[in-house]
Amino acid sequence: MPVHVLVLHAAVIFVPLLALGAIVYGFVAALRPKIGWAVALLAVVAPIAALITKLSGTEFYNRLLSADRVSPPGKVILDGHMENGTTTFWLTLALGVLSLILVVLTARNPRALPKIADLAFAVVLLVLGGLSAWYLYQTGDSGATAVWGTY
Repeated sequence: MPVHVLVLHAAVIFVPLLALGAIVYGFVAALRPKIGWAVALLAVVAPIAALITKLSGTEFYNRLLSADRVSPPGKVILDGHMENGTTTFWLTLALGVLSLILVVLTARNPRALPKIADLAFAVVLLVLGGLSAWYLYQTGDSGATAVWGTY
């Protein structure tokens, strides 16, 4: 069994958890002392999981191509799958970095930032979290189509 098939489940779990945790952390200052450690941990783990999934997928793709096991329509689907996976990684990395910055800035005082800065962080976390989750879904859907689709 290819490593990619096993490790992708870590990204499927950790990326949405980071998105949800970051959004809650951004918008609900009262919960920051309780969930800050989890958001910080997810901000590190989720991008690593996305990167490992992306790298293992690239290796798997290259093996399939070198063994001539990909049809032309399948290659188109897999190319889209890989583009989505790359986008997912970069969005998750941005979400993780921004989440860590906010956790560090508000660790001692959950309301340390001016209201406008706090709102700006929250809105950007919402956008990045939503996009990360959407691209994760798109990546998984295109991967499932590549494996189980008829083309």
